[in-house]
Amino acid sequence: MDTPTRPNVVFVLTDDQGYGDLACHGNPLVRTPHLDRLHGESVRLTNYHVGPTCAPTRAGLLTGHYANSTGVWHTIGGRSLLRQDEISLADFFSRAGYVTGIFGKWHLGDNFPYRPQDRGFDEVLVHGGGGVGQTPDYWGNDYFDDSYWDGEHWVAQDGYCTDVWFRHGLDFIERNRKRPFLCYIPTNAPHSPHLVHPRYSAPYLDSTPHADRANYYGMVSCIDENVGVLRAKLAEWGLAENTILIFMTDNGSGGGVEVDERHFVTSGFNAGMRGKKNSEYDGGHRTPCFVHWPGGGLTSGRDVDRISANVDILPTLLDLCSIDDPAAYDFDGQSLAPLLTGAATDWPDRALVTDSQRLAYPLKWRKSAVMTDRWRLVNGAELYDMPVDPGQARDVAAEHPAVVAELRTAYERWWERVSVQFDSEIPIPIGGEGARTLRLNSHDWRNDECETAWHQADVRAGLRCNGYWEVEIVEAGRYTFELRRWPLKEGRAISEAIPGAPVPLGQLTVESGFGGGVAIPVQRAAIALAGQRAEQPVADGMAGAVFALELPPGPAHLQSWFHTDAGDDLGAYYVYIRQE
Repeated sequence: MDTPTRPNVVFVLTDDQGYGDLACHGNPLVRTPHLDRLHGESVRLTNYHVGPTCAPTRAGLLTGHYANSTGVWHTIGGRSLLRQDEISLADFFSRAGYVTGIFGKWHLGDNFPYRPQDRGFDEVLVHGGGGVGQTPDYWGNDYFDDSYWDGEHWVAQDGYCTDVWFRHGLDFIERNRKRPFLCYIPTNAPHSPHLVHPRYSAPYLDSTPHADRANYYGMVSCIDENVGVLRAKLAEWGLAENTILIFMTDNGSGGGVEVDERHFVTSGFNAGMRGKKNSEYDGGHRTPCFVHWPGGGLTSGRDVDRISANVDILPTLLDLCSIDDPAAYDFDGQSLAPLLTGAATDWPDRALVTDSQRLAYPLKWRKSAVMTDRWRLVNGAELYDMPVDPGQARDVAAEHPAVVAELRTAYERWWERVSVQFDSEIPIPIGGEGARTLRLNSHDWRNDECETAWHQADVRAGLRCNGYWEVEIVEAGRYTFELRRWPLKEGRAISEAIPGAPVPLGQLTVESGFGGGVAIPVQRAAIALAGQRAEQPVADGMAGAVFALELPPGPAHLQSWFHTDAGDDLGAYYVYIRQE
């Protein structure tokens, strides 16, 4: 078989698996033999940092730009949509002649032009939103035998979600093995809810404090097993030599540790770090990153301890694959190729920044870390000397005021750079090519509190909240809007219940499923858009309240209401739109 000149890329990104959730990093409980082997045969970035939550990490990873500057500083509330003018990793590779595929979690927009097929991916199989079972996802998805989006339709799949992503990724690789390919496998596991087949969780039940952590570790074990199959197939097909295989995770541990109010670990293993997912301390954003490429000499089991981050990955891959000169682009990251290959002889220190906003609008210094090889400035005030205090237990800011001042200046430069577009909206197009029909859902509501019904469990529970969607009417004309409490697949009336009690998100199990859904006695429905407001009564048995509006082109805010006699109003969780 002829081997492509340019290396292939297989990128595995797991969700909510922390640095300490690997046996090769010292975890005494979790079993990860295949990832341990990959660790031993890779160049490891041991001072590698991402966003403390998932969508921001993905935005930085795929664009080489700090997430806040791309519009992605939250995981919900319309702030997980990647700005349309960003060029993605898949765009670069597709333009260079690679065939590109994504199998798993996208989490950067579910409507045109924010979907993966709009951002350079030739083949797509993904769930909706930020996790299986969230509001944008196929109704009723629960990790097992779900339906996933292939770029055009929701397609029923057999088996557990992690197995589906790797199975389709391998099928993509096998079909395209005679040409350069980029295969991106971002799993939703081990993100909560922690649902997995008991055969994976059972080995941990006697050694962990509760069943939920056993399930979490079981999800990690399932990923590990699939990585083993992936590597075996690459070897079988003669692709291992010329394939860059990257394994990384998207933030700190989401299920392997518990922390106190000061972010110190109280339970579980975290490799000595302070913090977990969503924390500004290293446990929230320092993650594994293994790079394995036999054809490029990246097999030595060597550690690179210089500061690095997700924004470095795109320029690094452009460099390693000889696709483009990273210096020709205004990336926030830089190519790590000299560090990976051992060619770097004089590598200057630099200051990188990460933060966790999870707000409607970013706040300066909020949950932030300015990072160099040696120092961490946390929240603009606390300073930690990492080589002597990796657990960030002793604040030495008073002893090093010059260092604090220098790092605060670095943050100010970063803030000035990323805040340029904070006030710019990221509208979802309505009408025109790609958006003549679409569905909006409450996951992307904008409001000051970032309170949304982001998960299907919230819809079933009838969460009382509301917000607006940032939209743009592309073409003037007549549009119909159908406001629904339940999605079309459920087919129930607005005020109707689903038999049975809804199961709260934190109590979901493989056995329980989502349960039922409460009734909401809706009396009237209303819609407001582009200076127009319309209202109508909701009759018994009505599944959707339909409004027809003549609309001018331009940006607007779309909001819906379901009014009850009790006054506990809420928005329509789903709005179906059609251009007439």
